[in-house]
Amino acid sequence: MELTTTQAEQIALDFLMDDWSIPPDDHQWFTVLSSRFIGENWYIVEIGIEGLPDTWAIQVYDTGECDPNYTFISPLSPSESNSDLADFPDWIAQVLIAERKHR
Repeated sequence: MELTTTQAEQIALDFLMDDWSIPPDDHQWFTVLSSRFIGENWYIVEIGIEGLPDTWAIQVYDTGECDPNYTFISPLSPSESNSDLADFPDWIAQVLIAERKHR
């Protein structure tokens, strides 16, 4: 199966939403920042939340599957304040705090 960039991006978004059990009404907080076709059979899709420096890099294979070991990237150290999350819904703040602590 050959995936288009648009298909790979949607698969990555769906995967991340499912992995964090994000309610459908809140999916609009997340956006695809970039996607790159790598080699012959997979994409790297970067997803973020507008206004925040954090991103998720998810590998999407040509089979339509995502690597469950995606990468979370943040320039903030786990010991830094999470004051940048004050204007976001509580569940987004909790997801990002958890990701920042476990990277």
